[in-house]
Amino acid sequence: MGGAYLGTLVNCLIVDNNAGIRGGGAYLSTLVNCTVVGNSALVGGGINGSINTRVINSILYYNGSGGNYAVAAELSNCCASPLGFGVGNIASAPAFADTNGWSDLRLLSSSPCINSGNNLAVGSGDDFEGNLRIIGGAVDIGAYEYKTPASVLSYAWAQQYGVATDGSADHSDPDGDGMSNYGESRANTNPTNAVSVLRMVKATNSPAGMKVTWLSVSTRSYRLERATNLSAASPFQVIAVNVFGGITSKTFTDPSATNGGPYFYRVGVQ
Repeated sequence: MGGAYLGTLVNCLIVDNNAGIRGGGAYLSTLVNCTVVGNSALVGGGINGSINTRVINSILYYNGSGGNYAVAAELSNCCASPLGFGVGNIASAPAFADTNGWSDLRLLSSSPCINSGNNLAVGSGDDFEGNLRIIGGAVDIGAYEYKTPASVLSYAWAQQYGVATDGSADHSDPDGDGMSNYGESRANTNPTNAVSVLRMVKATNSPAGMKVTWLSVSTRSYRLERATNLSAASPFQVIAVNVFGGITSKTFTDPSATNGGPYFYRVGVQ
């Protein structure tokens, strides 16, 4: 094994390690907000995993022989090439300050990793340097949090659609669908297409329960909430989490909604 074996690593730099066979950077480990570069092995130069391995909000890039990862069951909100199985991943180069000898793996202001992680998966309130972990709209991918983001948008999303990351476009709604660029960024929908938006489509009765359908994308997971009395102080309660989206829409059956109701639903991106 190389840099790490088993266990959970949070806000770590895993750099310039070598393993003879598997997992140059990490083997059978869970990684959260880590940066894994410059490692090598026969299989899985960056990491080698198993069906229980999870890699979240992490950068797997520029690893040598064995590639950036192998046999990793799930990559989520990671910057990795090629794209890994899971949601929220990006393949664009991370844009480090200085890769010469891996001397400075902080993010440049143009990095697609800025604001592109998942806040629910953050394992610590501080980054690798001890700075505040979340600055801007969302946690950054990798061990370092960029200190002065001008925008709250996911930079990867903004760069994909040519949206400015100087803050001027954060709350505009160019396609007039009622969702700002910030909302579209969170939902990973298209800001130039009014049909591409996160919204409920229908709810229909069935013997198995209420079937709730919303527009979705396959790169996001969702939580579903339900209320039965909108006049209550806190009417909505979470009834499902980690619901993976479909390519265009998602239908979820609420098995506890089998009587006459009423039932009110809302959906959010995790």
